[in-house]
Amino acid sequence: MLDKKKSIIGVACGGYSSEKDISLKSGFTVYNELSRSGWKVFLLIINDDEWYIKTSDVEKIKFSKNDFSFNYNKKNYKFNVIFNAVHGQPGEDGELAILLDSKNIPHTSCNFSAANLTYSKKDCLIEAKKFNVATAKSIYMDSEDKLIESEIINEIGLPCFVKANKAGSSFGVYRVSDKKMLRPSIKNAFKEDSQVIIESELKGREVSVGVYKDIDGIKCLPVTEIISENEFFDYEAKYLGKAIEITPAQIPNEWIDSVIKTSIYLYKKFNLKGICRSEYIFVDDIPHLLEINSVPGLTEQSIVPKQCKAAGISLDIFFEKLLIEAINKN
Repeated sequence: MLDKKKSIIGVACGGYSSEKDISLKSGFTVYNELSRSGWKVFLLIINDDEWYIKTSDVEKIKFSKNDFSFNYNKKNYKFNVIFNAVHGQPGEDGELAILLDSKNIPHTSCNFSAANLTYSKKDCLIEAKKFNVATAKSIYMDSEDKLIESEIINEIGLPCFVKANKAGSSFGVYRVSDKKMLRPSIKNAFKEDSQVIIESELKGREVSVGVYKDIDGIKCLPVTEIISENEFFDYEAKYLGKAIEITPAQIPNEWIDSVIKTSIYLYKKFNLKGICRSEYIFVDDIPHLLEINSVPGLTEQSIVPKQCKAAGISLDIFFEKLLIEAINKN
């Protein structure tokens, strides 16, 4: 059991991907909420070249990855639990989970296999189809050498979406409405990842579903409908206010029931942990899965905090629930 007076909480954020800046903002949100609530919290900043500790009064404290310890105010500290707010690598792909599990340090995120599965859009959608969850028609590429525009268009159609397979925050995502846009879009997507997924465009209403587990079981936050001012829910729409997000979603009750049922079903089948957010588009009353985020954004502009507000759950209490569940699952 966590003791608020004695427990040392680490909030991991940053990372190695294009999502680093968003992750830092998510980390600061968690850090501020837990600090205000009276927890002993430290930021664990993860960069390509170094990991270090940051506090409200010290910018950088040396950190040992060997035993996850650091010295602060002439005392040695070790974390009781890590709140994972690292989007992309190494937090969302399972690398951080492997390291923490090897040291028996509880954390709020999925284990390696679940994280690695959902981090790959390709693998996630393939597995979802096995459980009869609807998805867009898609093809995968691991080399630009295999690019034959006519074959792709014949199979997928236009408009279509070109996506970096392992990237979030809509980095490396392009809507292609004309054949001449296909090759440069694929080329740009390959800059984000070594695999690219090309999907048919789904026409319908888009929703986002937050699912988490606490001591009382698996729960669903209020569903959010997303109406983007841009062609799709891209970076600008997500973080620069170019989208209308309606929480709770004003969609038919049977749609709400369907998408909640699907999200909880996948949460169980994929052995997910912590807070995960699934994205869908409704086509002919059926939710089609786009992706699952195992470390979703927690900034002020992010969907999950807005869903918590709609549910009447303060962020500090919500984050505490995730920490307690992390200890319990360990």
